[in-house]
Amino acid sequence: MAIIKSLRKRGFTLVELMIVVVIIGILAALAIYGVQKYVTNSKSAEARMAVGRMSKDAAAYFEAEKMAGTTLTVGSSVGVSRQLCPSAAEAIPDTLKDEGVKFQPGASQWNDSAGWTCLNFSMTQPIYFQYHYVSDGTTTGAADDGDGYTAFAQARLGGTVKKIYQNANVTGSGTDLQLLVAPALCEQEGSPATPTVVNDCTSL
Repeated sequence: MAIIKSLRKRGFTLVELMIVVVIIGILAALAIYGVQKYVTNSKSAEARMAVGRMSKDAAAYFEAEKMAGTTLTVGSSVGVSRQLCPSAAEAIPDTLKDEGVKFQPGASQWNDSAGWTCLNFSMTQPIYFQYHYVSDGTTTGAADDGDGYTAFAQARLGGTVKKIYQNANVTGSGTDLQLLVAPALCEQEGSPATPTVVNDCTSL
């Protein structure tokens, strides 16, 4: 009976309390990391959707049949050509914003560039990411072998710069041109980048 009473009066030792504190600290660190990763992924979903849409719009424009709009002389002919949308004149927004800051784009910003107009792309809601589209195409010239485009987005997230982009390159010649679009988005972290037309995930 005396043994049972002594057991009931016994408290936690310092070592046991320290072990509990360490376990709670580890669980808290894991929880914080998980929450940060979830927040970063949720913000990145905006860019993944937008970049995928930009790339699909650019590919659709390339696949559409283009033909010169000028009149032909009697007895002459003109063939179908493939074209890429030209580059957007500027990124939107024009500067990379601080982490956690959203930017409200205006409709006129998307209409000021032949590139955005050609893609028929715009975003009217506040955005975390900066968007850009670069291309070897022009407003009138036909695409050539080796031409391509890069649909690009970047933002400051989690203490670094998150870059998400998709590439495409033209192969073939004459009327036998094919646009090869990367099967997945490229995702990188690092320093801010000025996008260029690339064909891999290591150039930006």
